[in-house]
Parts: sequence; structure tokens; C-alpha cells
Amino acid sequence: MASVLVLNGPNLGRLGSREPDVYGSQDLVALEALLVADAAGRAEIDLRQTNDEAELISWLYEAVDTSTPVILNPAAFTHYSYALRDAAALVTKAGVALVEVHISNPHARESFRHTSVISGVATGVIAGLGFGSYRLALRSILDL
Repeated sequence: MASVLVLNGPNLGRLGSREPDVYGSQDLVALEALLVADAAGRAEIDLRQTNDEAELISWLYEAVDTSTPVILNPAAFTHYSYALRDAAALVTKAGVALVEVHISNPHARESFRHTSVISGVATGVIAGLGFGSYRLALRSILDL
């Protein structure tokens, strides 16, 4: 069975308690349960979260080496991590899908959040739909 990496960047380990008005009241455990149900035997979900940029980059290298598609919520790294962008580019240049997701709509928030250095190398971008962003990304990957 195929696997899908669901990678989450800094502060997303605090989902459910951090700014619930922006990010909702559910946590990563709830997200994983939704995605596992949506994958329904079509793929295994490997959900991970880190506050460490280097670890996130290593996981993208793993995706390249194993040809594993990625759903990536880079969180704050979205706006300034050129190292993460370069690692994400390796994924898509290897012909592996990488969908950038955001729970909130960055374009409806502070101006510094309007620019993503990741979007230009991602296969696609889905934002502003809460956990639905991840669910649509998974559906897209499974349909590719």
C-alpha cells in the first residue's frame, strides 16, 4: 500500500489550544484520524510534526528517496525558509507530488503572511479550509 507523508511545521503541535479562532479546536490526533478514514485502504498516512527546520528538510529528502507524496504545512517557515523551499523543489523535481496546505487563509491575515516561498515549487496549494485543506490535498494526491 502506498504511503503519504503529512508534514507539519512549527507550532502546529499546539493545534486545538493555540488560537482556536484561527486554527480551530481540533488537534493533530483528530487530523490524523480524518486522513486515515479518507485514505480508506488506498494509502497509509504518516503524519509528523516538528518545530525544527532541519528535521522537516530531512523528511522531504526521505520523500525524494522513497518517492512518497507529501502534504506539507510549512507553517511559519512558509514565508522565509529558502532551505525548506529548496528541499521541496527536490521533491517535485523528482516527480513526486507535494501539496502545500494551510489551515487558515494566509492572504486574509497579516501582510507578512501573504508570500509563500514554497508555493512556486509545490504541485498545488490549498488554503483556508481548516482540516479540509488537508483532506482535499489527500484526495488530489490519491487521484494523481
